[in-house]
Amino acid sequence: MTPRHRQTVSYLIERFRDAGIAPRAQWGQCFLTDLNLVELLVKTADVRSTDVVLEVGTGTGSVTALVAARAAAVVTVEVDPALFQLASEELHAMERVRMFNADALAGKNRLNPEVLEAVQQELDAAPSRTFKLVANLPYHVATPVITSLLALERPPRTMTVTIQKELADRITAQPGTKDYGALSLWVQSQCHVDVVRRMPPSVFWPRPKVHSAMVHVVLDDALRGRLADRAFFHDFVRAMFLHRRKFLRSQLVSAVGDRLDKSDVDALLTRLGLDTGLRAEQLDGATMLRLCDAVRAAER
Repeated sequence: MTPRHRQTVSYLIERFRDAGIAPRAQWGQCFLTDLNLVELLVKTADVRSTDVVLEVGTGTGSVTALVAARAAAVVTVEVDPALFQLASEELHAMERVRMFNADALAGKNRLNPEVLEAVQQELDAAPSRTFKLVANLPYHVATPVITSLLALERPPRTMTVTIQKELADRITAQPGTKDYGALSLWVQSQCHVDVVRRMPPSVFWPRPKVHSAMVHVVLDDALRGRLADRAFFHDFVRAMFLHRRKFLRSQLVSAVGDRLDKSDVDALLTRLGLDTGLRAEQLDGATMLRLCDAVRAAER
């Protein structure tokens, strides 16, 4: 990291003052100022010369610069025009960086197609290239970005990100806990997740009101291959957690009642040996997948 990109609190305050701008809370702008953690983020991502890295939230270009020194290419997205201009001044000489002043999302749960096309172009430039996500993710887009990336036919091999601790807890939650839900199942059905570091508000500027976590998510082809229909599974688990306190039979009837009648649901649960008095939050990933596949087969 060159001195120009040493994202300390004093550097940021001076840089923002000179540019006549201020962090904008509505876009979740909190900048990671602990330089050791910035280095840890990139080190954990294990960025290599064959990697195409997507970064959501360019910020001042601090992480971008570190990643670009290692990667084949970086596609970085910043929604704030003022920050985009500031980062452009820092990164203009870096030929491996493609910058977008845009929202990473095109709608609530869909990634910006222009950004995805840029990533695909870089991946297609050489057969050995690998897709990774490395980012200090803005809190308000973290969930849809992670969720949508895993829905792609060619998702990132790894996602190394800083996110709200509450989100990290949900992603890593185990059955029977309060944080376990559709997001836990969606991620864990395809990936292994490691919480690298829990981080207090003091390592960011401005300080957020919540704690954060750095997580490393690794795609597992064997796990992902068990999902016969990823879109169906995604919709199914979301429906199964719409009313967490409902018992399994009632929730399943609510989720598929427009396609299967109650007798079909009862027969299906009996065949799978599932206690109707359970709740969805008590089912582990393998059991939920068996239930999903049985529902999908019954609907044909």
